[in-house]
This record gives sequence, structure tokens and C-alpha cells, in this order.
Amino acid sequence: MIDFLNKFDFQSHLLFEGLDADEIAQVNYYMEELSIKKGSMLFYEDGIPTGIFQLKKGRAKKSKRGFNGAEQLFYVYKPEDVLGYHALLSEERYQDSCEALEDLEVSFISKSNFLKLLADIPKLKDAFIKNMSHEFGVLANIVAVLAQKDQNTRLAIFLFVLQERFEQYDPSIDGVDLSREDLANCIGTSRESLGRSLKFFKDEGLIEVNRRTIKIKDKKGLLHYLGLDLALEKNV
Repeated sequence: MIDFLNKFDFQSHLLFEGLDADEIAQVNYYMEELSIKKGSMLFYEDGIPTGIFQLKKGRAKKSKRGFNGAEQLFYVYKPEDVLGYHALLSEERYQDSCEALEDLEVSFISKSNFLKLLADIPKLKDAFIKNMSHEFGVLANIVAVLAQKDQNTRLAIFLFVLQERFEQYDPSIDGVDLSREDLANCIGTSRESLGRSLKFFKDEGLIEVNRRTIKIKDKKGLLHYLGLDLALEKNV
């Protein structure tokens, strides 16, 4: 199960893990604490990057607008995740947007200070390069799911991924706490069509729905639906 979930996890919360105490202190020295309100943008598509962010409290969504204006949600960030560095390192404008799903507490490092840290701490630079390569693979996996899987399969996969991520963020959250609009944008469908898929899984006894929170009730059953039960059963 862990290997499966890692295919859809950016793992940016591990970027500072290999640093020693002095290097952590150096990073913390440049961090500026910010409060960002729900619905506000950390950055937006075509904007000029000014630095990187690490979430300390709350969740944020990574999304992109299509040619028809429809939103495609690619990722939900949780506390300790680091974001905003792709465009900065590639010296390009942001290719996507990031919006606060709830009130956030954020640590911000400006572009100049971030580049100084990379120059002063070579292994930090190596960690960011390695993680960017991993995130490319994650995005490729997400695109493959969206392009090749039917709607019910897409929903089942993202329910697993999101429930695991949300429970890591806050064990008191019992299931996937996300608006229907955001969940529909995550799997590339309409709210009405999402409702039919949710009803299917609920009628099959695989999920429970409590207002906007969706909980996987039968993990083994949902894994069996995905054809992953034999490979992952021991980890459920």
C-alpha cells in the first residue's frame, strides 16, 4: 500500500529531513511566518515566483485552468509540505495556481534567500533536484489515471490517496474532507456525475458519506474493485 500511495505523493515534506541541526537553524533563520486566509492565493498561474512556502497549518490545492476555463485539481498540500519552487528554479512564471482550502499558517523564504541556501547547503540543492524528479513522476501517474481510467476507478484511487494524506495531516479527520466541487475537479468530472459514482460505492458498502466527508468503509473491498487486493492486502 505504501509503494502505491508514494506514486501519488510529492513527498516534499521530506526536503529538509537530511539536514543537520546547524543547517536546519540556517533554514529557519530565513523563514518568515505568514497567515493566509481561506480562499486566498499563495501563487497564481502566470505569476512571477517570489519565493517558496512551507505549510505549517492548513491545506492548499494545486490546480490549473484548462483552455475552456475549467479547473483541474492536481494535488492537495498538507502541513510540512514545501511548494512554489518549481517555477523559481526553472526561472519561469507559475504554470499553475495554489489556493488556501482553509486558513493557513505558512513559512515563506524569499527567492534570494532560498537561492543562497541552495548555494550554502549543497545537499539541500540535491534534495530539491531529486524531489522535483520524483514529483514529475507523480504528475505523470496522475495524468495517466485521468486519461486512462474510468470515472469510478479514478474516484477510488483518489479517495485512497486523499484519505491517507488527510489522516497524516490530522488523525481526527476521519475520511476525505473536501468539497464536492474540488473532488469533482480532482477526478475530472462534474458534481452531478461525481454524485452518481459516490452513490455506486455507497450502495456497494465501500464508503460512508457524512455531509461532505467521505470515508472508506471497506478498504479491502475497494482494493478488490481496483484489482490491487492480492498485492496490497497485507498492508491494509
